[in-house]
Amino acid sequence: MPDVSAYQDDQDDLKRRSISIDDTPRGSWACSIFDLKNSVPDALLPHLLDRAPNEEIDRHNEEHRKSNRHRELFALHPALEEEEPIERHCVPDVPKEHFGQRLLVKCLSLKFEIEIEPIFASLALYDVKEKKKISENFLFDLNSEQTKGMLRSHSQTAAISTLARSAIFSITYPSQDVFLVIQLEKVLQQGDIGECAEPYMVFKESDTAKNKEKLDKLRSQSEQFCTRLGRYRMPFAWTAIHLMNIVNSAGSLERDTELEMGLPERKGSWSERKNSSIVGRRSLERTTSGDESCSLSSFRPATLTVTNFFKQEGDRLSDEDLYKFLADMRRPSSVLRRLRPITAQLKIDISPAPENPHYCLTPDLQQVKPYPDSRVRPTREILEFPPRDVYVPNTTYRNLLYVNPHSLNFANRQGSARNITVKVQFMNGEDPNNAMPVIFGKSSCVDYAKEAYTAVVYHNRSPDFHDEVKIKLPASLTDHHHILFTFYHVSCQQKQNTPLETPVGYTWIPMLQNGRLRTGNFCLPVSLEKPPQSYSVLSPDVPLPGMKWVDNHRGVFNVEVTSVSTVHTQDQYLDKFFALVHALDHMFPVRIGDMRIMENNLEEELKSSIAALNSSQLEPIVRFLHLLLDKLVLLVVRPPVISGQIVNLGQASFEVMASIVNRLHKYLDTSQDMHGRNSLLSSYVYYVFRLPNMDPNSPSPGPGLGGSVHYATMARSAQRPASLNLNRSRSLSNSNPDISGTPTSPDDEVRSIIGSKAMERCGNRMSSHTESASFLQTLTGRLPTKKLFHEELALQWVVSSGIVREGALQQAWFFFELMVKSIIHHLYFTDRLESPRKNRFPERFMDDITALVSTIAGDIVSRFQKDLELVERLNTSLAFFLNDLLSVMDRGFVFSLIKTYWKQVSTKLYMLQNPTLESLRLDFLRIVCSHEHYVTLNLPCSLLTPPASPSPSVSSATSQSSGFSTHAQDQKIANMFELSVPFREQHYLAGLVLTELAVILDPEGEAMFGLHKKVISVVHNLLSSHDSDPRYADPEVKARVAMLYLPLIGIVMETLPQLHDFTDSHIQWGRPGGAQGSADGAGGDESVEDGNGMISQTVAMAIAGTSSPMSRPSSFLLNPQASRPHATFSAESSRSLLICLLWVLKNADECVLQKWFTDLSVSQLNRLLDMLYLCVSCFEYKGKKAFERMNSLTFKKSMDMKAKLEEAILGSIGARQEMVRRSRGQLERSPSGSAFGSQENLRWRKDMTHWRQHSERMDKTRAELEHEALIDGNLATEANLIILDTLEIIVQAVSVTESKESILGGMLKVLLHSMACNQSALYLQHCFATQRALVSKFPELLFEEETEQCADLCLRLLRNCSSSIGTIRSHASASLYLLMRQNFEIGNNFARVKMQATMSLSSLVGTSQNFNEEFLRRSLKTILTYGEEDLELRETTFPDQVQDLVFNLHMILSDTVKMKEHQEDPEMLIDLMYRIAKGYQTSPDLRLTWMQNMAGKHSERTNHAEAAQCLVHSAALVAEYLSMLEDRKYLPVGCVTFQNVSSNVLEESAVSDDVVSPDEEGICSGKYFTEAGLVGLLDQAASSFSLAGMYEAVNEVYKVLIPIHEANRDAKKLATIHGKLQEAFGKIVHQSTGWERMFGTYFRVGFYGSKFGDLDEQEFVYKEPAITKLAEVSHRLEGFYGERYGEDQVEVIKDSNLVDKCKLDPNKAYVQITYVEPYFDTYEMKDRITYFDKNYNLRRFVYCTPFTLDGRAHGDLHDQFKRKTILTTSHAFPYIKTRINIIHKEEISSMPIEVAIEDMQKKTQELAFATHQDPSDAKMLQMVLQGSVGTTVNQGPLEVAQVFLSEIPSDPKLYRHHNKLRLCFKDFTKRCEDALRKNKSLIGPDQKEYQRELERNYHRLKEALQPLICRKIPQLYKPVLQVTSHRCVCMLTSRNMLVNIRNGKILN
Repeated sequence: MPDVSAYQDDQDDLKRRSISIDDTPRGSWACSIFDLKNSVPDALLPHLLDRAPNEEIDRHNEEHRKSNRHRELFALHPALEEEEPIERHCVPDVPKEHFGQRLLVKCLSLKFEIEIEPIFASLALYDVKEKKKISENFLFDLNSEQTKGMLRSHSQTAAISTLARSAIFSITYPSQDVFLVIQLEKVLQQGDIGECAEPYMVFKESDTAKNKEKLDKLRSQSEQFCTRLGRYRMPFAWTAIHLMNIVNSAGSLERDTELEMGLPERKGSWSERKNSSIVGRRSLERTTSGDESCSLSSFRPATLTVTNFFKQEGDRLSDEDLYKFLADMRRPSSVLRRLRPITAQLKIDISPAPENPHYCLTPDLQQVKPYPDSRVRPTREILEFPPRDVYVPNTTYRNLLYVNPHSLNFANRQGSARNITVKVQFMNGEDPNNAMPVIFGKSSCVDYAKEAYTAVVYHNRSPDFHDEVKIKLPASLTDHHHILFTFYHVSCQQKQNTPLETPVGYTWIPMLQNGRLRTGNFCLPVSLEKPPQSYSVLSPDVPLPGMKWVDNHRGVFNVEVTSVSTVHTQDQYLDKFFALVHALDHMFPVRIGDMRIMENNLEEELKSSIAALNSSQLEPIVRFLHLLLDKLVLLVVRPPVISGQIVNLGQASFEVMASIVNRLHKYLDTSQDMHGRNSLLSSYVYYVFRLPNMDPNSPSPGPGLGGSVHYATMARSAQRPASLNLNRSRSLSNSNPDISGTPTSPDDEVRSIIGSKAMERCGNRMSSHTESASFLQTLTGRLPTKKLFHEELALQWVVSSGIVREGALQQAWFFFELMVKSIIHHLYFTDRLESPRKNRFPERFMDDITALVSTIAGDIVSRFQKDLELVERLNTSLAFFLNDLLSVMDRGFVFSLIKTYWKQVSTKLYMLQNPTLESLRLDFLRIVCSHEHYVTLNLPCSLLTPPASPSPSVSSATSQSSGFSTHAQDQKIANMFELSVPFREQHYLAGLVLTELAVILDPEGEAMFGLHKKVISVVHNLLSSHDSDPRYADPEVKARVAMLYLPLIGIVMETLPQLHDFTDSHIQWGRPGGAQGSADGAGGDESVEDGNGMISQTVAMAIAGTSSPMSRPSSFLLNPQASRPHATFSAESSRSLLICLLWVLKNADECVLQKWFTDLSVSQLNRLLDMLYLCVSCFEYKGKKAFERMNSLTFKKSMDMKAKLEEAILGSIGARQEMVRRSRGQLERSPSGSAFGSQENLRWRKDMTHWRQHSERMDKTRAELEHEALIDGNLATEANLIILDTLEIIVQAVSVTESKESILGGMLKVLLHSMACNQSALYLQHCFATQRALVSKFPELLFEEETEQCADLCLRLLRNCSSSIGTIRSHASASLYLLMRQNFEIGNNFARVKMQATMSLSSLVGTSQNFNEEFLRRSLKTILTYGEEDLELRETTFPDQVQDLVFNLHMILSDTVKMKEHQEDPEMLIDLMYRIAKGYQTSPDLRLTWMQNMAGKHSERTNHAEAAQCLVHSAALVAEYLSMLEDRKYLPVGCVTFQNVSSNVLEESAVSDDVVSPDEEGICSGKYFTEAGLVGLLDQAASSFSLAGMYEAVNEVYKVLIPIHEANRDAKKLATIHGKLQEAFGKIVHQSTGWERMFGTYFRVGFYGSKFGDLDEQEFVYKEPAITKLAEVSHRLEGFYGERYGEDQVEVIKDSNLVDKCKLDPNKAYVQITYVEPYFDTYEMKDRITYFDKNYNLRRFVYCTPFTLDGRAHGDLHDQFKRKTILTTSHAFPYIKTRINIIHKEEISSMPIEVAIEDMQKKTQELAFATHQDPSDAKMLQMVLQGSVGTTVNQGPLEVAQVFLSEIPSDPKLYRHHNKLRLCFKDFTKRCEDALRKNKSLIGPDQKEYQRELERNYHRLKEALQPLICRKIPQLYKPVLQVTSHRCVCMLTSRNMLVNIRNGKILN
C-alpha cells in the first residue's frame, strides 16, 4: 500500500501559520464546523443502508471476493533458495567435437622491400615447454595476382579451400609458452639461402628507382627459376610471435568481471570448458591453477605488424633448433637480436574466435554451417595436437595421417646427390598409377594432390626437413596401402642433357602391420633402386635379396607418422577386442596381430580380450567409449555361437563395464553433475545407447557410430543454451519434445523422439534419444530376440559379488539408467506400451528387480555412516530408478519396492535416530514424488474405503484405478484430515510425504532439527508444481489435489509453537518511528521490572482499554512460556510452510473444510485462528523500502546459515555434493490475477527473483526492485484473501455451535490484525465487507463481550479513514457508520462507539507519523452524509448524535493539524500536546493518553526531568480517580499526596463540576486506572527522575509507593525499592557539591513580530540542558526560525533592554534571548539549602541590565546603575514542558553605590568560598586572590573605595550605603589576609616569589584603604529618623555565582 503522502500546499501553509495558543482547548468551533461542512465526501457505497438477509450479504461478498483472484499462489512466492534441485537430472550435453579456446588469425598482407618473386607462408603453434608442435600447419599465400602469374606453367586451377587467409586455432591448454611460428618459403633457385636472402636485406623500397636495373635483373632471374623449378620450394625465412604477450597487451579485459557478467558460453572460456570438454585430471589441475592469465576468450582483438624475419640457416632447420630459437627469444639478450634481419611487413589480425563463424572449413575440408555461399574465401579450422590427453569421445568421422620427414643422411652415398627433395605418395598398389589423390594441397593449388615434395636445401647431402604432409586416409585399409618416399636430386642449373630431377633413392612404409595402423617415428633404410614386385607388404627393414641400399642398409631417413583418426584406435587391447567381435560374424580362421585364431580357441581369446580392456589407456577408451559400450551390450544381448555352442559373455561384459565406468568416474571427476554422474556416461545413455538390432541385415536402430545418424555433424552450435541444461520447470510434467532434440544436428536430421506416453518426459532424465526420420519406418519388421538387455543386466547385477558388485554399486546410476532405457526400447519395439502392465515383464525379472532394490536398500542402511558419499549417490540413483519404473511397470509392484526401502530405513531409524539417514530418505522420497503422474498415482478421487477389486495393475494393496472418476460419498471427514491408516493406504506417496513432514517437525524429534528446511521445501516444491501444472488448472481438479494434503493443516497446527514468530518483528501501524522510539530512550537499564518500558507505540490502545495490539492475541499459545521449549524454525522455513498451508486452504473443497471445522474443539479452532493470525503477519507487504534495504545490506539473501552449519555438522550433505552444487534456472511462469487491484499479469522472470546466481552483479536495478515489490504486494493480497475466505468458512461452521462466542472473539482478532498490517486497497475492501457482515450477524459480541476489540476496531477504521486511497476511505467510513448505527440500535445510544472513536482518534493523531488530516476530514464528511441520508433513523436522536461526534472528532483533528505543522519545533509541539491534554481535563483516559505522548516526546529528547513530571501528573490523575472509586488507606488520597514531588501537580485535581464519574461505563477503563497501573506509572517516574539525576525526587516518589507495597506485603518489590533508594542517597552523598549533576540553564525568550502569529509579544522562560551557552540557544532559535521564515527575516535582539515595538520592522520576526538565574528571597534561603533545593520548584528568575542615566549601558563607577528584572512563571520548573509563560515581571534599580556594595559583597563571598573550600583548590584560590589584590585590576577594589569612600556623601540618604560599603571593605581585607595565609600553606617552593609579590600587593592595598575604611560618618551614630532605603536585593548565593563563573556568564 503506498505510503500516505503528506498532503499540503502553500495555501494550507499560510492558512495554518497563525495559530492561537491560548488556554482554551479549541480554536473557533464555528469556523471548524464551517471547514467540515464545506469539504467533499467520498463516494457512498450503494445499498449500504438496505436491510438484506445475512445469507445474501455473504453470497454477494463471496462473489466479489472470489472474482479476479490469482489462480496460482506459488507464482507469487519465490521458492526457498536451494543450492540444487535434487529431483531433476539435468539433460547431459550432446556429445560433440572437442575444442579448446579458439583464436581467429587473419593474415592481411605480406610486403617486402622488393617484390621480385612469389613467397609462400605457413603458420603453426608451438609449445616451447612441452617441446611440441600443437597445431597442424596453416598454409597461405598473400602474393599478388601478378606475382602468382610467374608460376603459371606449374599451377592448376586453385581450389577455393586453398585460398584461405584466415584460420581458427584451438588451444586446449593455453600457457605462457605458446608461440605462433611463421615460416616463409620461396621457389627453389641456385645458391644457398643466405645468397638468395641477400637482396631482401640490401635493397630498400625507397631506392627502387636507383636500383631499377639490378631489380629487373633479379626479377628476370626469378621468372626463369619459377618457370623451370616452380614445383620445388626452398626454406627462406621465419619469425615467431609470443602469443600470450599479444593477448595480454591487447588490453585483456578484466576476465573476472567478464566471466561474472555471464558470458561463459564462449567456447574458449575456462568456466565452460571445465564442464564440457573433459581434460585429464592431472592436466586440468595444472592449467587451472597455473597460468591464470592465459584466457584467450576475452582479450581485445589486435592487429599485429611483424617487421623482422630471420633468414633460415640451412644446417639449422630441425624442430630441435626451432625450440632453441624460441626459448632464446624470450630472453632479453637474445642471440637472434644480433642477427641481421630481413625487413618485411606482415600484417595479421588476432582475435577470439566468434561463436559461429561463417564460411568455415574443418580440418577435413567439410563446410560448417552457416556456409551461405561456396564461392567465398573460407576460414580454415586448424587441427590441434594437444600436448596432453583430452578425454572426449569421438563424435565425427575423421581419418587423417600426418607425415613429417625429419632428416636424411646421404653423406655415405656415392654419386652426386646434393639438392635433395623427397616426393611423398600414398599408394594403394605398386603401380605408379596407384598413387591416390589424398594428399591435402598447399596454398593456391588443388584440394587433393597425388604427391608432395619437401623443400630443398641447396647443396646439402644431409638435409633437415620441416615439411608436414597431410593425408586423408581411406576408410578401410588393406595390406597394399603404403606411403612411398622417392628421393630426387634437383639440378638447379640448366645444363645440356641434364634432367630436372634424378631419382637417388626409394623407401616406403606399409600402412598396416598385423591389421593395425602403423604410426610413430621411423628410421628407414633407403634403396638405391626401384623396389621389386610385392615390396609393399614388407617393411624396408627386411633385407630383400639383390637390392642395393645406401650405407649398407642402415637407417638413413628419419620420418614421423602420426594419425588423428576415429577409425583406428591405436591401442592394442581395444584393437584386439574390436577385431574379435568383428570376427564373430565372419569366417575363420582370423588373423589378429601375429596370431591365427581358430574357432576352437576363440571363446578363450574373446574372454581374455574383454578382461584385458582394463589394461587399455584411458584416452583411447574415452575416444571409442560409445562403440566400446555398444559392443559390450551387443555381446550381452546376442551371445555368440561358437562351434555350435552359445557362449555366455554376460558376466564378463558386466564386469568390464563396471570397471570402465568406475575408471572414468575416478579419473575424470571434474566432469560430473550434481548427482555424481559422469557426463560422458550420462550422454552415452541419453543420446547413444540403443538396443542392438537383432537382425543383422536390418538397419541398426538409432544413432551412434555406424548408425544412420551422426548426431553432432559439422554444425556445431554454441554451447547448449543454459536454459536447457538447468531447465527445471517447477511443474513436474514437461512434455516438450524439443528439449532433447538440441539444435546440434545438420539438415534437421534429429527430428523425432521415440513417441510414447512413457517417453513424454524427455525433458528430464528419460533417455529418449535422437532418431532419424527414416528409422521409425524401418522398424515394422520385428526383431528376433535372444536375450533382453535389462533382464540380463538385472540378473548379472543380482548375482554379482565382491569387487564387481562394489563397482556396480559405485556407479549404480549408470546401470539403472541403461536398464530403464532398455526397458522402454523393448516395450516400444515390441508394441507393448499399450498392453496391461501386469503382463509386460516375466516373473523372474520382477524377482530380480525386487532382490536388487532390497539389497541396495540394505546397503544404504548399513553403510551410510561409513561411505556417505557413495550412499548418497546410491540413494538418489535408486530413487530415480523407481521413479522411472513408475512409468513402465505395474504401479503396485513399484509401490511394494518403495515399501521395501521404507521398511528397511524405518527399522534402522527406529534403532538409531540419525538425521543423515532421515535426510537420505527425504531425498529418496522427493525424487520418487517428482513423477509427472504423481497426483494420479495418489488416487486423488478414490474414497477412503478399503480398496475395491483392483483394476489392471494390482500386486499391492494400495494400487487402484486412477484418474478423476469416482464420486466422493459422504464419509468420516476426520480421516481426510489426519494421517490415518485409510488415508495413508489410499494416498500412498502423499501419505509418505506428510508422514515425513510430521516426523521431522515433531517437537520431540530434536535430532531432526537440521532437516526442517529440507522437508518443508519438499512439500513446497510439490505444491508449487501442482499449482503451475496446466493439467490441474481446473478448480474442481485442484480441489481434488488439495485433498491429498488436508492433513497438512493439522500438522502445521501441531507445530505452531515452533514457527518463527512473525508478530514479534511486526511493527504496528505507523511503521518505525513515532512514539515507539521512546521505549528505547526511556527505560534504559533502570526500566521498570514488569518490562513496561517507557511509552510504547501501543500506549494509546492500552489507554483506550484494549490489550496491546503488538502482542499476540490472548489465545495465541495458551501459555506462551511453557509452550516454546523447542528451537523455533527459521523465518524462511516458517514462511514456506505457511504458504503451503494457505495453498491447501485456498484450493480445498469448502464444504469439506466446513464440516471439519464444525467437528473441531474450541481449543483446536483457536489454534487454527492463531495460525491465521501468524499468516497475516508473515505475509504482510513490506514495501519497496524494505527491498531496497535488503538490497543495500547485501544482495545475497541470508541463506539461513544456521541450518547450513547444522547440516554440515550432522553430515547430511556430502562434501562432493556440496562442491558440485550449482545454481539453477527457473522457467517463466505467468500467474494471472490482480496486482494490487489492477489487472496486471505478472511473469516471474529468472533475472527478477531472489535466487539469481551469486556470480551476477550484486545490486539490483530499480526496475527489478519494483518488480519484486509488486510481486510481494500481490502475494500479500492473495494470502490475506485466503485467510479471509477461511475466516468466512469458520463463521459458517461455528455459527451453528454453542461455543461460537469464544471463537468469534479470536476471529475478530485476526480480522483486526489484518487491518492493522500494511494491506492493499483490494484486500481492505473485502476485509471491511466481511467485518460489516460479522458485526451485523453478532452485534452483541462486539458491544458487550469483546469490548477491547470494539476499541481496536474503531482505531483501525479511523486509521483507514485517513487513507490516501478513495476506495479504502469509502469502505472504512461505511464500516464506521454502520458500527455507530448498530450500537445505537442495540440501546438507543452509541456511547461506547462514541467514546472509543474519540479515544482512537486521539491515539491515532498522537502516534501516527504519516497521517493526513485532509483525507480524514473527507471521511468524517462521508459519515455525516450517511447520517443525513439514513431515512430509517431520521426521526430518532441518532443523526444529531452522529453530528456531535463528528464535530468533536473534527476539533481534535484541527488541533492535531497544528501539531503536525510544528513537528520540527519541539517547544511548540509540546505546548500543543499540553493544550490538547488540557482540553481533555474532563476525559481522564484521554488526558492520560496525551500525558503519555508528552512523556514519550520528552524521553526522545532526553528531557528526563520533564518526562518524570508527566508521569507524576499521570499518577496524580489516576490517584484522584482511584480515590473516588475505592477508599483504601494505603493509596494516595489524590493530587495532594504528590505535592512534595511537584507543586504543579494540584492542577490534576478532579474538583470541577463536569468531571465524569469513574464508575460510568467506559470511563477510567484503561489499564492504568488500577492499583497496578498507578504503581507502574510511579515506577516509571522514579526511573526517569533517576535518569535526570534528581535523586531527592526519587525518594519522594517512593514515599508514595512504599505504603502500597507494604499493604500488599510485597517484600520483593520493597527490597528493590530500598535498594534503589540506597543507590539514590549514595549518589546524593557523592555528588553533594552539585558540580557532578547540573540541572539546567534558564533563558528568557521573547518573540516580537506578526510573523510569529500567536507567539507575538509572548515571553517565556526556556529550560535548556546544563552548561548551555547563550550563543548556543541563540544559534538554535535563530537557525530554526530562520529556516521557517527565511534567514533574512529573523533577527536576534542582542541586548536585554525593553523592546519598543514601534522601532521594529513589522515584516520581520525578532527574538530576544537573555540568560536568567533562579531568584530567591532571603527568607527562602533558609529552606533552600542544598544544590537540589536551589534548582527544583523554581518559579522566579532574575537578570540584571547595567545602565547610565545618559542612556549608555556602561559608564564610570559613580555613574553606573543596574536594573534587576525579576520574572515569575505560571508554573514551577521542572514542569511537564520545557518552556513556561512569564506571568509577572518586577524591576528593581540600584544606584551606583549599591552596585559597588553588591560587587564587593560578591568578591568577599568568592574569597571566603575559595579559602574554606574542602578539598582546597589552590588554582581557584590564586585566581580569586589575583583579582582582589593584583595591581593590574582595572576598576579594582581600590578604585571603588577611592570613588565612594574618599568623602562622605552629601545626600544623607546615602549614609547607610556609605557605611555598608566601608564595612564591606573591612570584611574584604580580612578575607584577603585569610586567603593569603591559606595560599601560603598550599604552595610549593617554586611559587614562593609569587606569594611574596601577592603579599606586597596586599600590604599596599591595605595601606591605601586604611584611611578610607576608618572614616566613619558621625551622623550614623546619632539617633536619626528611620530612612527607608530602596528595596534591598538579596545576594546571589555563592553557588550560583560560581556556576556563572564556570559558564563564562559573569554578570557585570
